[in-house]
Amino acid sequence: MSKHAPSFPRRVWSRWMSVPLWLQILIGMVLGIIAGVSLGEDASYLKPIGTLFVNTIKMLIVPLVFCSLIVGVTSMQDTAKMGRIGFKSFAFYLGTTSIAISIGLLVGNIMMPGAGLGLQSSEIINEVKEVPTLMDTLINIVPTNPVAALASGQILQVIVFAVALGISLVLIGDHGKPAIRVFESLAEAMFKLTDLVMKLAPYGVFGLMAWVAGEYGLDMLLPLIKVIVAVYVGCALHILGFYSLVLSVFGKLNPLQFFKGIGNAMAVAFTTSSSAGTLPASMKCASENLGINKKISSFVLPLGTTINMDGTALYQGVTALFVAQAFGIDLTWVDYITIILTATLASIGTAGVPGAGLVMLTLVLTTVGLPLEGVAIIAGIDRVLDMARTVVNVSGDLVATTIIARSEDELDVEHYNADMEQSAIIAQHAEVDLAQKVEDNIKTSS
Repeated sequence: MSKHAPSFPRRVWSRWMSVPLWLQILIGMVLGIIAGVSLGEDASYLKPIGTLFVNTIKMLIVPLVFCSLIVGVTSMQDTAKMGRIGFKSFAFYLGTTSIAISIGLLVGNIMMPGAGLGLQSSEIINEVKEVPTLMDTLINIVPTNPVAALASGQILQVIVFAVALGISLVLIGDHGKPAIRVFESLAEAMFKLTDLVMKLAPYGVFGLMAWVAGEYGLDMLLPLIKVIVAVYVGCALHILGFYSLVLSVFGKLNPLQFFKGIGNAMAVAFTTSSSAGTLPASMKCASENLGINKKISSFVLPLGTTINMDGTALYQGVTALFVAQAFGIDLTWVDYITIILTATLASIGTAGVPGAGLVMLTLVLTTVGLPLEGVAIIAGIDRVLDMARTVVNVSGDLVATTIIARSEDELDVEHYNADMEQSAIIAQHAEVDLAQKVEDNIKTSS
């Protein structure tokens, strides 16, 4: 062997780094499950690896949302166009959420996951969090202290403040240009930091999956396997069926190309169970793989992270029926309509973080008079269900962004239809062009 030949560890590392990120994440997931099943409770020692990764993603969320939203708003210049995009986003998200919970109710009725359990309702033994009313949610979207909202990570309040500040910077004309250039520079820095953080995803995913597999094991999953299967079937129908139909009919786009482009975001969503935590990966996929203009994705994706809860709504439908069937309670068509409306409205402002679905479930069960003991039953497998419904949430955010970008002629169709290598080259050229434009603007202003 030549003395100049790379050592074995270096060759292995070089080959590993040449593997696509989505495949690295998948390998990390599989190895994590194997490690978790093998180690059992001892797999908890691997959890800090995953926690560290989740923390780095959380570190990005508020500054990324704040800077990218301001850049998205100010880049439009046309406030009428911004209002139009906002309306499209809101209508799309609420419409798909209603369809998602309807699919959940349909799957629950067909698969009957709680039939025959014969549970008896007793006094409420589980302590549940108080769920804010719709009126409280609407009132609280305007921050009394924007700095406190940024510090505490109140995403809906951050969105409102960022949009208002962005509109104001546009309205003051030339006086706002220096501040806009600062936010453009910060947004680019956040995109680069996102790229660096995403390289840690395979190792974080390994730690998270090892902990989940070691914590729950097969024994805990088997008694509620029908609920898990029902939720996963419903999620698959919504993603592969409904979203594919939307992309084909309304966008005239190839769904297969879309799902290839968002593979990284779906993998991160599945393992972190956090729509907000997946936002950096979603924004990266939107611009680099799908060819969506950043001024669209910077506005629609953060909005979707807050108000789009398709997967969570679908989960509400399946689990509400499971609780009703398990306790032998018959639901009327009025109850079904109530569940659809409640889950749809409750999705507005619900935090896109692990476990938020359980809080929503207490609201749905209470509204139709179902025993809240059902929450305690579902809580044991909530993490497993959370992974699937977060994939639906994130996929829905990206579908909406793609369709809206297409309707606004802000989607590079050639980029969208390109393979991954071509997309990376196109994205690199776009970044070079953007950097040149920023440099030209600085020279012009000086």
